[in-house]
Amino acid sequence: MNKNNKKGFTIIELIVVIAIIAVLAAIVLVNVTSYINKGKDSAIRGNLATLLTNGAQYYDLNSNYTNFGLSSQYNSVSAAITSAYGSADDTYTYNSTNATWCDKATLKNGNVFCVDSTGGKIEKASITCTVATGSTCQWKLCKA
Repeated sequence: MNKNNKKGFTIIELIVVIAIIAVLAAIVLVNVTSYINKGKDSAIRGNLATLLTNGAQYYDLNSNYTNFGLSSQYNSVSAAITSAYGSADDTYTYNSTNATWCDKATLKNGNVFCVDSTGGKIEKASITCTVATGSTCQWKLCKA
């Protein structure tokens, strides 16, 4: 029997092909994960931006923000944020003295996105979401 007449692949050839496929799969997986996280971040930004609209509507109906954080308008947005992440670092703060609120969520990119009752939206690496205690609500209760 002649060795040169055998058909098929050698084990080395198969290992090389498997290694090439593994490298390509790893590259694709990293890119897909990145796009998934960007999509989740966009969902969080959109949901919190919706909270601004919901807050304005709540204020128009009630002339204040009292119990806005307990309303279905807030809870549906909060649930959407949790749904987008599975669990979310979503922090809502309300000040009854001057009826102001702010809400922030940590994004997958490490930044924090914050919206507040003045219509402010901000995204920074670190944000403290505190509500002003004075009678005037300044832009961006969400402060970097």
